[in-house]
Amino acid sequence: MSQFYNSIEPNIIDDEMVQKAIEEQCPEDTRELAKREGIDFKDVMELQLSFRNILHIDNLWQFENLTKLQLDNNIIEKIEALESLVHLVWLDLSFNKIEVIEGLDTLVKLQDLSLYNNRISKIEHMDTLQELQIFSIGGNNLTALEDVIYLRRFKNLRTLNLTGNPLCDDERYMLFVVAYLPDLLYLDFKLVSDTTREVAVLKYQDLTEPLEHEEAQALAQLEEKQAKQKELEYHKTAFVEYLNGSFLFDSLYADDTEAAQLANLPGVGALLQAYPSWFVSVCETLFNYGLKEHEKREAEVSNFYKSLHEALAANQQDGKKIILDFENRNEKRLDEIQNASSCDIAESKRAEYREDILQLSEALMTLEMLIADQLEELIKDFKSNVADIASTFIGNVKGIMTQCRDLENHHHEKVLEIAITTLEKSVKNELDEDLPDDVRMLLADKNTIVNAVNASHGIRLLKIDKRESDIFCSTYRWQASVTEKAFQNEIDRNRDRVKEIVQYIDTLQEELDNIEILEPLE
Repeated sequence: MSQFYNSIEPNIIDDEMVQKAIEEQCPEDTRELAKREGIDFKDVMELQLSFRNILHIDNLWQFENLTKLQLDNNIIEKIEALESLVHLVWLDLSFNKIEVIEGLDTLVKLQDLSLYNNRISKIEHMDTLQELQIFSIGGNNLTALEDVIYLRRFKNLRTLNLTGNPLCDDERYMLFVVAYLPDLLYLDFKLVSDTTREVAVLKYQDLTEPLEHEEAQALAQLEEKQAKQKELEYHKTAFVEYLNGSFLFDSLYADDTEAAQLANLPGVGALLQAYPSWFVSVCETLFNYGLKEHEKREAEVSNFYKSLHEALAANQQDGKKIILDFENRNEKRLDEIQNASSCDIAESKRAEYREDILQLSEALMTLEMLIADQLEELIKDFKSNVADIASTFIGNVKGIMTQCRDLENHHHEKVLEIAITTLEKSVKNELDEDLPDDVRMLLADKNTIVNAVNASHGIRLLKIDKRESDIFCSTYRWQASVTEKAFQNEIDRNRDRVKEIVQYIDTLQEELDNIEILEPLE
């Protein structure tokens, strides 16, 4: 085999190769047309590049909508350059020289994968292929039965081919695989019988049950993590993330060395017993208020679009009625014009029809003007309501955040009092407490201790201000986003509707202009 490969001139995947492959796939009756006009690679769904002596996978990024790719029977040594093929469902890399499973991370839709007859010695690097249903990795160098356990993560895997690997020679092979992959229907091209499954489960249950328990725990943890993430995303849409607990308070003291040193002053510890609970209580008030306001915002948007759709539906019904009346009136008009008994009568009927088309155009455009004016008023009211909701929310947030600042200011005043008192005692050598050296350094003089207390206080106020500012910015962005979207949607809708009316009228006019009047028989 190696001598055969050495005699082959390796090829690369270039535009000429893929163009030829695409043309070969085309039906015979369209092949010449494809050659002449070319094919946009983005439109190609399937691509066969078998038996072409390909050494490296390359130049496939243009096939972004590809669902099926055949690269079998080549001399490929590495799985690479498949990142852009995110819609791939079927991939055949059999009969190549691949040694490592890799480069498949982005192929999250892959259902059928063949790596048959390569040089692979380990099943790995496939975690993202959660849609995998069929996997062929026979004829490789797999030696360890335990490698099969890796495949348990693919809950949709139903067909597996391992035949031709050294591990198949193990007398435990069949029962081991079936026990560890209980949902497998076909193994090595054979249906897994109920009897085999029962024997396998019984033989390996002492090993598989603990594994199932671990997997169940891991799944529960993952679901809990996902639920928390989903909840956090909801809190973010309400602009109050991390306000349902001590998150903000904890952040005030994060990396604040002065605060950590000042906490050693006699009496400060007692202050810190009550302060956090008060601060957290205010944060939770803001959190609960934010969730309610989010519901109010969502309801306002929902009601707006409900009213908008109702208005549009009524307008569309009126438009359909106008067109239907026109078509009923003029159902036979073109035939009458064409078969008129004289040219004068034909021209008269043509003029009547042209006038009817003009009236239809005016009626449809008037109807569109009416709905445009109606929606403009609706959007203006929506914009005003959104502004009121945002303004009220921001005003109340300011009030609640002021409570946080008041608590911080009160705490600061108490800490400052304690610091001055401690300094005075230190000067008089009346301190009973044995303070750490870094704290005693703060007590060197009044300026030092006051500056330390003020600096710590300033840091916390800035963090409170920053959180308040974040809420304001998120609110303003929401306000701008929903109103701009409403305005832009209406602009696009109006433009499309006018274009639609013009095209319809033009079609009617064209039909009328193209009609030939038959000469009456003598």
